[in-house]
Amino acid sequence: MDAASGGAGAPGSDATPGAAPAPTQDAPPSTQHTPLPAQAAPQLVQPPAKRRRRRSLALDLTLLGVVGAVLVAAVFAAWGVIEREFYSPSAFVERYVGLLADGRASDALAMPGVVVKSSELEDAGLPPTASDALLRSAALAAIDDVRVMSEETDGDITRVTIAYTARGHDGTTTFSVERDGSIGPAPTWRFAKSPLAVMNLTVTGSMSFDVNGFQVDKRQVSPDGMDADPLAPVSLLVFSPGLYSVSVDTAISSTPGVAVLSDSPFHAIPVEVEAHATQQFVDVVQGKVEEFLTQCATQQVLQPTACPFGYFVQDRIDDMPTWSIVKQPEVAVEPDGAGWRILPAEAVAHLDVDIRSIFDGRVRPLSEDVPFIVKGTITVQPDGSASIVVTGPDTQ
Repeated sequence: MDAASGGAGAPGSDATPGAAPAPTQDAPPSTQHTPLPAQAAPQLVQPPAKRRRRRSLALDLTLLGVVGAVLVAAVFAAWGVIEREFYSPSAFVERYVGLLADGRASDALAMPGVVVKSSELEDAGLPPTASDALLRSAALAAIDDVRVMSEETDGDITRVTIAYTARGHDGTTTFSVERDGSIGPAPTWRFAKSPLAVMNLTVTGSMSFDVNGFQVDKRQVSPDGMDADPLAPVSLLVFSPGLYSVSVDTAISSTPGVAVLSDSPFHAIPVEVEAHATQQFVDVVQGKVEEFLTQCATQQVLQPTACPFGYFVQDRIDDMPTWSIVKQPEVAVEPDGAGWRILPAEAVAHLDVDIRSIFDGRVRPLSEDVPFIVKGTITVQPDGSASIVVTGPDTQ
């Protein structure tokens, strides 16, 4: 019984001492859990990292939105500047005046609304037959210091006022502009009222004249052609703005000139120029008159034919009369239609003749100064030559 129990007890007592090291065998699992705090650390920082990424994305989107808004604003601002500088009513008018300042008359005429019809001139009370002879570069004067003074919109019409200097003369002109469509997003413009004006020019003393150095003949610009009335005004289209200096400078007549500033579109500008005879022309007339009177004095009659002097006696003459000119007239001329007239001037002839009385037959010598008046007309031929006719109060 003891052996059996001892045998059975041995294994039981061996198991008891082996129970003590059991915890040491279980220690490694507890040792394996010691790095748990190290593994827990990255799990604690993950949520904040996600929030920073969200904040960074939102900031980037905000910055992109701001940059986009700035770019859009810059584009609109740039377009506003471009439109104002190149596609606004003021820019349209500046371009027109700039072409005139550059002497580009044909390009200025090509701008919308510049060319005018005869019917439009007539409706505005302007001569419908006005010539376009001055609408050329050769007749333009210098324009500079061009600047926009104001731009005002009234319904469909925009009024642009431009200031400028024309050969030292300051001026301002207001233009009426209206929309003429568009090219893509850019608006286009035209003159609602043509910027041209009409100069009604009257020139006495010459059939030809100069405008800013460009020579014009009345017969070329008058609707009557070669039958043009020398005293009738000629109507000429001119640009506004524009300074036009009208003068006469020929061998027969001249004038210092008259300058007129065309600053009101679609208006009439009356201009009168009176040319005066040149000293060269007066000297020629003086010589011709003296030559004529000297020739008259060669006639040995009391009443020289077609001459402005003569003598009347009731008695008879006993010999041939002898005439001489003791005082020549001082010739002065003035315009008279297409020609000139010699103003009345005093002269003196001298007569020597023997007179026989019809009552008693006695002969007495006569030596007497005979005052007379000289006048005349001068006709200027188309070739520039002059025909002078000297007359007196009682001669034809």
